[in-house]
Amino acid sequence: MKLHTVTVTARERAELVERDHEPAPLGPHDVAGPTLATVVSAGTELASCYLAGTFPRTPGYAAVFEAREIGSEVADVEPGDRLFCMGGHRSYQRVSRADAVRVPDGLPAAVAVFARMMGISMSTLTTTAARPPDRVLVTGLGLVGNLAARIFARCGYAVAAVDPLEPRRQLAQDAGIGTVLPAVPLDDARFAGTIALAVECSGHEQATLDACRIVRKRGEVVLVGVPWERRTDLTAHDLLHAVFHQYAVVRSGWEWELPRHPADFRGNSMFDNFAAALRWLAEGSIRVDGLAVARPPREAQAAYQDILHRRGPALTTVFDWTDCP
Repeated sequence: MKLHTVTVTARERAELVERDHEPAPLGPHDVAGPTLATVVSAGTELASCYLAGTFPRTPGYAAVFEAREIGSEVADVEPGDRLFCMGGHRSYQRVSRADAVRVPDGLPAAVAVFARMMGISMSTLTTTAARPPDRVLVTGLGLVGNLAARIFARCGYAVAAVDPLEPRRQLAQDAGIGTVLPAVPLDDARFAGTIALAVECSGHEQATLDACRIVRKRGEVVLVGVPWERRTDLTAHDLLHAVFHQYAVVRSGWEWELPRHPADFRGNSMFDNFAAALRWLAEGSIRVDGLAVARPPREAQAAYQDILHRRGPALTTVFDWTDCP
């Protein structure tokens, strides 16, 4: 069979590469089939693949595929079922059944792939001490932050969101986030000292410091955004001073703090969150209208360039593999 893969072959150069592929025999617990859609994780894929120093690299974060091959021990999947997985940008997916979640009937594949991006902040939702109707501040309204604001609002928190870029603020406002601001409102008595949880999705040092300054006593600051590069001349003392005097709890937003699957004495898991995200997308309580541009994977170079240079209002790209190549 021919396998097509979005491959970064050089710095700022993405291509759809075709190669011969002879897969190993399907395992008894595996499912496999052609890809329907994949979504670009803009920050991670740009920094770790598209702008990396060594090549080739094969990016990817999430996929929806149609089950065509089903392992002998898999009893709950039929040919034609659509499954979500953490797959790369390639024309064929193969995973363990345990690592695939059934896509609800009627939910388009191009929407279902967003469950992966939702899962990032859902790990914070699962582990935070803050409870509705506590106040939550989301800083950075890229794809992960935008979805975080929607998720926490859907779960009953009072959400405020911050981003310096007006198009990103507009996307959040269009999603129904009532309080969307260009900067953290440190001097606004309506916010200062009232935030139970700050979800920092920008990876920017100033946003982290501002979050530590605005949370209530013993409030949480969860660092979801990756600090890919230094942006300011802030010192550790600036941050330590804010943490000490606000009694702030600062922790990593590492999504893999949760296990992949439920375990004894630990019910919450990544794949439970993916399943919940798919349900919310299917019922329409989380909508992703306007967040992505749909492209065929042969246009990967244009897609990554648009994301890199922030061209257009959309935050990312969804690749439609149905007519690949």
